[in-house]
Amino acid sequence: MNKARHELVVVGGGPAGYVAAIRAAQLGIDVACIDENDRFGGTCVRVGCIPSKALLESSHLYEQSRHDLEQHGVKVGDVTLDLDAMMARKRKIVDTLTGGINMLFKHQGVTPYQGRGRLRDVNSVQVTPTGDGEPTLIEADQILLCPGSVPAKLRSVEEDGDRIGNSTTALSFPSVPERLVVIGGGYIGLELGSVWNRLGSEVIVLEAMDRILAGLDSELAQLAHRAFKKQGLDFRTKTFVESAKVDGDRCVVTIKDGDSIECDRVLLATGRAPATDDLGLESAGLETDNRGFLSVDENYETSVEGIYATGDCIGGAMLAHKAMEEAVVCVERMAGIKSHMNYDVIPAIVYTHPEIATVGKTEDQLKDEGVEYNKGVCPYGANGRARTLGEAEGRVKILADAATDRVLGAHIIGARAGDMIAEVAAAMEFGASSEDIARTCHAHPTMSEIVHEAALAVDDRPIHTI
Repeated sequence: MNKARHELVVVGGGPAGYVAAIRAAQLGIDVACIDENDRFGGTCVRVGCIPSKALLESSHLYEQSRHDLEQHGVKVGDVTLDLDAMMARKRKIVDTLTGGINMLFKHQGVTPYQGRGRLRDVNSVQVTPTGDGEPTLIEADQILLCPGSVPAKLRSVEEDGDRIGNSTTALSFPSVPERLVVIGGGYIGLELGSVWNRLGSEVIVLEAMDRILAGLDSELAQLAHRAFKKQGLDFRTKTFVESAKVDGDRCVVTIKDGDSIECDRVLLATGRAPATDDLGLESAGLETDNRGFLSVDENYETSVEGIYATGDCIGGAMLAHKAMEEAVVCVERMAGIKSHMNYDVIPAIVYTHPEIATVGKTEDQLKDEGVEYNKGVCPYGANGRARTLGEAEGRVKILADAATDRVLGAHIIGARAGDMIAEVAAAMEFGASSEDIARTCHAHPTMSEIVHEAALAVDDRPIHTI
């Protein structure tokens, strides 16, 4: 067995892991990063955020060219789908970004290890190569666990990784399914459901709750439901799946107290679970809770001194940017820097069309907590730039404390919502009031003016809306 030593070993090369390794190297720490896949980047870059957004963009352009360009005076004739070319573009983007991480590691001096990393004890990690080669035992002063998460499973759903699969499977269907059943009405199900709906599938979304997008502002979720239904998605809420299995070249989804559904493919999109299995936690005296999450203190240190954890494996919002921020704060605190993590200001985005973006408290939460607030709303249709883009559907909502005017939350549905939410997130990080946003000069004509107008509306003084 080979042996090595580093000051810090990061187990996992996803958003939390590779960012932690790079920041540690910048701070002069001798750091290694271990990942079992052939490329660094984790779920997000390899089989999650990035490839799904590539397909969302391509499928949106395909739909636009078939239905929306003529109003701009652009006539393109018959539009055909080349799914292989679309998938090739997706793969090229992923290859470029994963290759970029390797370059960053080399530039910063991070030592990469390819293989499965498992704790040997409190001071060492064993790396077992996925292919040929000798295992390596790495001793370390500190260990940071960043294993990420995996798609959640349902015992009643018989996944075969082909006809019935998870989000990874749905990123690489070899052909457009005639009928696709999506189990789960959250952001993953809606994003991938939107992709295949645009490409020609009949998409049926099954959701056990009485609404889609649970946890998001209910007003925005309602508007989203209406918009997606208009696009052709078939939503069936309060629907419990008893089983899903392959029957010949078809799939059969059995519904509790309802008729079974036959389809070509099934996408199981019921959330994600921490990837804390097979990490050798017991060898270091670590335990998870009943859901598989690790517990950490304010410095992201586990119950075992010198072993830390960040990202999806510690719970909270399972978002890449949350994991990245935690990783930076964790490593900086190791180095004696007094960094902080503000969990009240973590934006979340659903990359459908229209996009949905949110930060801070929802209106539902403020009502439940008895917080007095003022609300300002501006529709996209009142904005000149949105009109020129042909994106008049949507709205911005800003919620501010009734006594102090401090911004408590913002919720956007509409084109480019994911980019627009950043302004409000930055304002909230600085403790801004709605008046601070309202008194900031916004360029004209831009989509950001919708945020400006919503801030004005908090104080009942909008200029361009009634």
